[in-house]
Formats: sequence, C-alpha cells, structure tokens
Amino acid sequence: MHHAYLLIAIASEVAATTALKSAEGFTRLGPSVIVAAGYGLAFYFLSLSLERFPVGIAYAIWAGLGIVLIALLGLLVHGEKLDVPAVVGMGLIVAGVAVINLWSKMQVH
Repeated sequence: MHHAYLLIAIASEVAATTALKSAEGFTRLGPSVIVAAGYGLAFYFLSLSLERFPVGIAYAIWAGLGIVLIALLGLLVHGEKLDVPAVVGMGLIVAGVAVINLWSKMQVH
C-alpha cells in the first residue's frame, strides 16, 4: 500500500506543479485551487509512504519521476520544448533513481 501512497503523492505534486504555471501568480482561481489541493495531498501521501520507505529513497523516487512527468506535461499542456541536454540530464536522473531502487541496501521497513 505504501507504494500506492508514494505514487499518489507524485501524481498530486505533478498536477499541482503543472497547474502552477496556469495559476499565473495565483491570479486565476481554478488553477490556484488545484495547486493548493495538489500540494496538500502530495505531502499528506508522502508522509504516509514514509512509514515504510526511508526518506532518501522516497524523495529520490518522487523527484526523479516528478521531473520527467512535469517535463512531459510541460510539453503537452504548455507547449514547452526540451533540448538534447535537458533530455540527457533527465535520462541521467532516471538512471540514478533506477540504481537506487535496484541496488541500494537502504532498508525499507
């Protein structure tokens, strides 16, 4: 279940961050509500996932997946383009998260 909590936290944070640009400095109500609710849900579910995961592992997964998903949504929702160095850098981040998840000896309780 803690894996689901972490995925909900990531999805909530990605939704909130994507809406942040549309909120235009919190001058637009709809996107601003999504930002506030999304970040609130994100931190709540992250806290639940930390009952099982070490904070470093949970945060690495959160950050790695969040960066990639937000970049993809930036492309789809806001028309933002990524250049080659950005794609390579994100690939390295994903590789780092994979290394942590596959070979780290940090204990999950």
